[in-house]
Amino acid sequence: MTIQSGLSYRDAGVDIDAGDALVDRIKPHAKKTLRPEVLGGIGGFGALFELTGKYKEPVLVSGTDGVGTKLKLAFELNKHDTIGQDLVAMSVNDILVQGAEPLFFLDYFACGKLDVNTGEQVVAGIAKGCELSGCALIGGETAEMPGMYPPGEYDLAGFAVGAVEKARIITGKTIRPGDAVLGLASSGPHSNGYSLVRKIVEVSGAKFDAPFHGKTLGETLLEPTRIYVKPLLGLMNELPVKGLAHITGGGLLENIPRILADDLTAVLDGQAWQFPPVFQWLMEQGKVELREMHRTFNCGIGMVLVVDANDAERAAEFLAKQGETVYRLGRIEQRAEGQAQTVVV
Repeated sequence: MTIQSGLSYRDAGVDIDAGDALVDRIKPHAKKTLRPEVLGGIGGFGALFELTGKYKEPVLVSGTDGVGTKLKLAFELNKHDTIGQDLVAMSVNDILVQGAEPLFFLDYFACGKLDVNTGEQVVAGIAKGCELSGCALIGGETAEMPGMYPPGEYDLAGFAVGAVEKARIITGKTIRPGDAVLGLASSGPHSNGYSLVRKIVEVSGAKFDAPFHGKTLGETLLEPTRIYVKPLLGLMNELPVKGLAHITGGGLLENIPRILADDLTAVLDGQAWQFPPVFQWLMEQGKVELREMHRTFNCGIGMVLVVDANDAERAAEFLAKQGETVYRLGRIEQRAEGQAQTVVV
C-alpha cells in the first residue's frame, strides 16, 4: 500500500481505479499511526524511517507472521474489520518479548480480485493494531492474482520492525530457580489453533450466529488478538523483566520453554487461572484432553513473563493499572532429569 513512501498498489498489477480508491480510503487510517521518524512522501519504492538519537546502541528486531485459518472464519462471517489487528498483534507481540519497541509495520494483502470495501476494512484493522502498539503503518503491498484465490477470499502477511538498546535485550539468560511466573489474560484463541477450532465447530453442529456469553459464537471466535506492547514496555522501565513468552502455536507447553535454559522448568498451578468460556466450550465439544488444550491453545494466557519473586507483586500491580488481567501462574524450578520444561500441576 502507498503510505508515506510505501510501495505502490500498481506495482502488483492491481486495477488502477480500484487501487486508487483503496488508497484514498485508507489514508486517514494510516495517518493516525504515523510517528515523527517516518520520512518521505507517497509513491516511493521503499518506506523510509529514521532512527533518532533515542537509542545509544540500537538493535533492530524484526518479525513476520500471518493469521492462519482464522481467515476462514472472517470469510464465512463476512466480517473483516478485526482480522487486521490480529495480523499486527502476531508480529508486534513477538518482537516485544525481546524487549523491542515496535517502530513500523508493513502488510501484504493478496486476492483474486480487489474488493475495495473489504480491503478498507482489513487495513482499518491493521491501522488500529498499529495505534495500539505505537508503531507506524508505513507501507505494504496489495496484489491481485486472478485464479489464485476464490472470490471473496484473500491472504495476509505482516512484517514488524522494532528496536531495543543492546544492553536491554531480554534473553531469558538471567532466569533462576525461585523466579515468579506471571500470566496476562488473552482475549480468546487469538490467531492460533483455528484448524482445530473450525473442526470442533463442524463436528459439534454449532452455528456461528448462536448466542454465546453475550455475543454470538462467531463474534467470540473472531475476537481480535490482544496487543501487550504498551503495558509491558512501561513495565520494563519500572523493573527488570527476565523473560517474556508470547503464547502462540504450541500453547503454554511449547512456548515457555523457548525462554528457559535447559536446566530450568516452569511449574504452573492449573488452579491459578480459570479457562475462559470459549476454551471450556472447545474442550467439551471437541473432547480435547487438558494436556492437548495446553499444547494447542493459549487457554486464556496470551503472554507469560518471568520476574524476580520480590518484584512479582509490584509487576502485577503495575500491569493491572494498565488494564491487564494478571495471574500469578507459578515459579521457576531446577529441572529434574527427564522433566518437561513446562509443567501444569
